[in-house]
Order: sequence, then C-alpha cells, then structure tokens
Amino acid sequence: MRVLLKLEPTFIMEETMQRLQGRFQAMSDHGRKLSFTPALDEMGTRIDDLENNVSELMTQAGVEEQAASK
Repeated sequence: MRVLLKLEPTFIMEETMQRLQGRFQAMSDHGRKLSFTPALDEMGTRIDDLENNVSELMTQAGVEEQAASK
C-alpha cells in the first residue's frame, strides 16, 4: 500500500474534489441553487413545451391522415 504525499497530483486532486463536494453539499443543505440551475430549469421547461407541441402536431397529422383515407 502506497502512502500519498501531500505534493503528489493524486493527493492534490482528491483533496480538491473533496473540498468541492463539501461546498456543493453545503449549498444543497442550505437550499441554495447554483447559479446555472435556473437556466437549466428554463431549458427543461422549453424542451417539455416542444415535446408537447410535437405530440400535438403528430396527433393532428394522424387525424388528418385518417380522415383523408376514409
């Protein structure tokens, strides 16, 4: 088993990742949103709206195709 020295890149990277994880967890625990979260929420809403619009168009197209085939 190898002991990591404090100057080794692996140790530095692990320490940095642990600090970042701690900061994100603290922000989450306090109910704060990350600055990019509102933009992602808006993008998700727009994608949902787009999916609904496409679904409606497909339904309309299916209704028109059925009416034309009769």
